[in-house]
Amino acid sequence: MSSPVAFAWLPGALGDIAHGAATTILLIAVTTLSGTLLSILGAAGRRNGPMLMRHAIAWYVEVMRNTPFLVQLFFIFFGLPSIGIRLDPILAAMLAMTLNMAAYTIEIVGAGLDAVPGGQTEAALALGLRPRQVFIKIVLPQALKIIYPALTSQIVIMMLESAVVSQIAVRELTYEADMLQARTFRSFETYFVVTLVYLAMSMALRRLLVTGGRRALGAGVS
Repeated sequence: MSSPVAFAWLPGALGDIAHGAATTILLIAVTTLSGTLLSILGAAGRRNGPMLMRHAIAWYVEVMRNTPFLVQLFFIFFGLPSIGIRLDPILAAMLAMTLNMAAYTIEIVGAGLDAVPGGQTEAALALGLRPRQVFIKIVLPQALKIIYPALTSQIVIMMLESAVVSQIAVRELTYEADMLQARTFRSFETYFVVTLVYLAMSMALRRLLVTGGRRALGAGVS
């Protein structure tokens, strides 16, 4: 007969859960900044760069979007040491998450860039602005406003996918849950609590991104 559900262990585990949640937040914060920057550069390069750069970015996007994130993570953490590149688990996780997120957001940012009317670029160039100034001051802000809802969703998805990095012993939320379950033998209770934590974090992150986007990009963001 199965034992009844019990949460007597929970108060003593709150520190571990909080540590795991904090690590998850750190991972997604770094990934959001680096992944978004890389995707902007990639989207711009794919449209305005030399032909070789365009092909390289296109291949990068195809490879990253058509291989499992877990395989990418293992390649970085377990494969790169074979050629002399060794990374700390959390650095390997940040790199894998950044490269994975950028591959998806390059397409998202690119769609936003394509949605900005070309006449605005032509008018800005006619007024004497340099192409880089036109991109940074006119095209990019409008593109980000257009694609911000999709970008927000991708960031939240990446936060949830960060659970995979527990496989290389990064002490994020899922890793701490696995350790708690192994110590308490309370699988149902442990993963029920962690599921609630992930849900709360996802909702809070989405609300934070929407609120921040409205302030940074204008009232049109939702």
